[in-house]
Amino acid sequence: MSETTRNRLMLVIAIVMAAIYLFPLYWMYVTAIKGGSEMFATPPSFWPGDPQWGTFGYVWESRNMGRYLWNSLVIAVGAVTLITVLGVGCAYVLARYRNVWVDVGLFLILMLQVLPASLMVTPIFVGFSQFGMLDHPRLAVIIAIAAKSMPFFVVLVRATFMAVPMELEEAALVDGNSRVGAFFNIVLPLARNGILVSAILIFMQAFGEFVYSKSMIQAVELQPASVGLNSFMGPNTNEWNNIMAYATMYVTPILAIFVLLQRRIVSGLTSGALK
Repeated sequence: MSETTRNRLMLVIAIVMAAIYLFPLYWMYVTAIKGGSEMFATPPSFWPGDPQWGTFGYVWESRNMGRYLWNSLVIAVGAVTLITVLGVGCAYVLARYRNVWVDVGLFLILMLQVLPASLMVTPIFVGFSQFGMLDHPRLAVIIAIAAKSMPFFVVLVRATFMAVPMELEEAALVDGNSRVGAFFNIVLPLARNGILVSAILIFMQAFGEFVYSKSMIQAVELQPASVGLNSFMGPNTNEWNNIMAYATMYVTPILAIFVLLQRRIVSGLTSGALK
């Protein structure tokens, strides 16, 4: 098989796999604008004959989508802010003071990422209840997300800091900068893209968080959009167009962020975002 034929075959396989992966997303958008009869038609239609665009407005008003999305944004921004403030310094220290015990510690911490949130939520809930933190449920969720995602952030940002030559810091120290000054004036500007990429990934995870929010936030006015979507579910659920319209309005902002920043995300993950 020639190289050209092999490349074309790989391209075809990649397109087929992408189509299979993206089909559920397409079906979500299509179902959101279908009428009641078209949703249950056999065989199913791949595009509605009479698109019901008003479904989006109905769901937005009836489900108070603005409030749900605002709560999701507050939780995601709060978690990203907390992780960034604490994680950047931790990643820098681990990048500059390397030894075997640091590597062992990172490995053990990363093992916690294997544990699912559904397993960790019970001890976290009990602990937060003992400390009275459930009186501020959104703050409790933010801290829980930060605790879960901090190792992931630290490992990614540590790799970015390790790619910054130590000679630049040493030159700054020779020029009269303090260690803190060298960090803020030299290292941090060079690593900002890697930090931004890691923060974006954490934001996308936190925006869609469900387990902690469902367990800790009982007040409807404080619940994020992920919990609001779950409120559709029931033993006799059949309003799939409303569910898909809600999911569309919930997912589309995150998809837009990813599409707009995909090149920066890929470059930051593969090369530390350094030229």
